[in-house]
Amino acid sequence: MSYDDFMTENARLVILKELAKQQDGRLNDAVLVKVLDVFGHYRSREWVAEQLDWLAQKGAVEMSRAGTALVARITRTGADHVERRAFIAGIDKPSFGV
Repeated sequence: MSYDDFMTENARLVILKELAKQQDGRLNDAVLVKVLDVFGHYRSREWVAEQLDWLAQKGAVEMSRAGTALVARITRTGADHVERRAFIAGIDKPSFGV
């Protein structure tokens, strides 16, 4: 696995974990850019949108639009990954004690 692959898989986990923390399981792409910055993933809003599309294809999130914002909502599949119940290839596995 390349360093870029490692960072991408970790960023996808960060996204899912942050969505799981939200009361309604949703955040928009602009907020997720800022969350990823905190974890050292300095990526564009377009890159985040690509990752959200990837996660949606895997069934981990559902997408909607609110004006210019892309809104992601974690699904049961995504929550199962965060909770270590089932894993999705291409997303870093959460550590124990999530």
